[in-house]
Amino acid sequence: MFLLIQVGAGFYINFSHSSKFMFCVCFFSLFCRIGFAMATYTPKNILITGAAGFIASHVANRLVRNYPDYKIVVLDKLDYCSNLKNVLPSQSSRNFKFVKGDIGSADLVNYLLITESIDTIMHFAAQTHVDNSFGNSFEFTKNNIYGTHVLLEACKVTGQIRRFIHVSTDEVYGETDEDAVVGNHEASQLLPTNPYSATKAGAEMLVMAYGRSYGLPVITTRGNNVYGPNQFPEKLIPKFILLAMRGKVLPIHGDGTNVRSYLYCEDVAEAFEVILHKGEVGHVYNVGTKKERRVIDVAKDICKLFSMDPETSIKFVENRPFNDQRYFLDDQKLKNLGWSERTVWEDGLKKTIEWYTQNPDWWGDVSGALLPHPRMLMMPGGRQFDSEEGKDTSYISSPNQTQMVVPTSKSSVSSQKPALKFLIYGRTGWIGGLLGQLCDKQGIPFEYGKGRLEDRLSLTADIRNTKPTHVFNAAGVTGRPNVDWCESHKTETIRANVAGTLTLADVCREHGLLMMNFATGCIFEYDAGHPQGSGIGFKEEDKPNFTGSFYSKTKAMVEELLKEYNNVCTLRVRMPISSDLNNPRNFITKISRYSKVVNIRNSMTILDELLPISIEMAKRNLTGIWNFTNPGVVSHNEILEMYKKYIDPKFQWVNFTLEEQAKVIVAPRSNNEMDASKLKKEFPELLPIKESLIKYVFEPNKRT
Repeated sequence: MFLLIQVGAGFYINFSHSSKFMFCVCFFSLFCRIGFAMATYTPKNILITGAAGFIASHVANRLVRNYPDYKIVVLDKLDYCSNLKNVLPSQSSRNFKFVKGDIGSADLVNYLLITESIDTIMHFAAQTHVDNSFGNSFEFTKNNIYGTHVLLEACKVTGQIRRFIHVSTDEVYGETDEDAVVGNHEASQLLPTNPYSATKAGAEMLVMAYGRSYGLPVITTRGNNVYGPNQFPEKLIPKFILLAMRGKVLPIHGDGTNVRSYLYCEDVAEAFEVILHKGEVGHVYNVGTKKERRVIDVAKDICKLFSMDPETSIKFVENRPFNDQRYFLDDQKLKNLGWSERTVWEDGLKKTIEWYTQNPDWWGDVSGALLPHPRMLMMPGGRQFDSEEGKDTSYISSPNQTQMVVPTSKSSVSSQKPALKFLIYGRTGWIGGLLGQLCDKQGIPFEYGKGRLEDRLSLTADIRNTKPTHVFNAAGVTGRPNVDWCESHKTETIRANVAGTLTLADVCREHGLLMMNFATGCIFEYDAGHPQGSGIGFKEEDKPNFTGSFYSKTKAMVEELLKEYNNVCTLRVRMPISSDLNNPRNFITKISRYSKVVNIRNSMTILDELLPISIEMAKRNLTGIWNFTNPGVVSHNEILEMYKKYIDPKFQWVNFTLEEQAKVIVAPRSNNEMDASKLKKEFPELLPIKESLIKYVFEPNKRT
């Protein structure tokens, strides 16, 4: 006797009496596999990363709308291609919560997983534009690999995640052969060809490792190109649509024969809905379509819908460094879960054009994104574009999400003023006043801040009213007339130097602005590792070792805290000198009026040379800590010898020791040599301290 069992569509197993035991085992095993594969997963609290971006916003809005019992928590740092308006349909829903933050912050991620009882993560957040990855590859590593690693580690630590859906890309497979009739399947080899796809492949390896090593319930998706409403116009289809709306030509990289597959955004959102509920842990799912189009055909289709002549409306431009010819996916595995593409190309394209026509200002000024080869200088909360050549660019950083930069080309840079506007704090201060004079001289629009550094609301009002591209902080307490004042006014010193500076940095970060912060190098003193006369200077990464004055303590404290802000450029100024020898704050003016001076070598800052460099650093959007001094050291006596030679041949002075000096001052003074090699490398024309003194200070003031 034989037993014929149907266990699936078109799949039969034939058993004899003698195989009863084996039948039971095989059937039970197969039943379990099929049962688990078809089981439906029901989440409770979902964290969606990057959901103010394009694809994730459609997924978030769909889940909020279709599943009122699910709590949807959205985490997004609001980078240049994110927009809170993308999740407007969900913002009034009770099951929706938006959190502004970076996936790279382990503390924030852990906090959210615990406090929101997250059981499911849908990880979309990433830098995705291939052109950007050629010019800003480290940002892609930071966001795509490190950010993913932070999420995975948080999942491991909290131990409460039941699904981790990692969103990858078809580009990890690399280029598909032009004559291939079968697309890449989920087990195909990963062969990325550009920095973007390489970081996505690297992130996948981490996801797989955490799944295998720690049992994290991971699922990975790899998708074709997606198009539709809300997409930032650095991508091909929205860029072509907006250019066509403006009556401009459509630039195509190379010869336009590159082939891509395009899925409409709502179809993709449905795919993620299916994968969320039916996807099997440990599996990879291709989200794709077998319908392919050449880039030139996409441009022609858009021209047709705008009644434009393709012959005159399309131009071919230089190709990017490596442009994969084709990506082709096998999407059968996802179709087996019940998903299929619904929107045909013609309908999807018409819907997309209709949306951009009705929402032309959704992204604000996107002129920079519409260039053939835009390059983003990525900062949280703002959009900044480099030129196609990657140099000689004007920048406009945005205090909100609707401003955009318009870069200038090399040919026009000399004839146009830079698109800059500075907000300067420290109007009554020496450096703040000089900065204003420099801006006037260079034709850079600027305003002085009216708010107090400790008052967050007043700083926010300044930024909203001024709409600056950069903020300069030259405010703070240095003492009246010197740092001894700080010893008896510690609260005021903390309020200005620590609380105020941190508040301004935080407000600037919130508005996507770079803060140029004038700090001090008076946080070091000569020690065994940096002896006087050795030529070994303190570097940017060295920890402060001078705590002799309360002023220096506050400066060292705030510098350490500012390291947590990636939008701050800290400039360590030392013993500042300018060509104005009548200014009582000028170091030369001070020592020329002392009855006695010590004689010790120090690093110093010639403001006439270095303040213009600070403006150039702002233009280059440089961040981090910089020793803002001229290379080398000079002693008190050497300066006074120059003073006697150039200014007053009859000048006389008397030296006394550091021990004698200590008897007439309240707080000890810092003496050190700073290593200026980092600044010199960035600005090779920077003069050594003695040469700079002669050129910028003594020669202009020379008396005959």
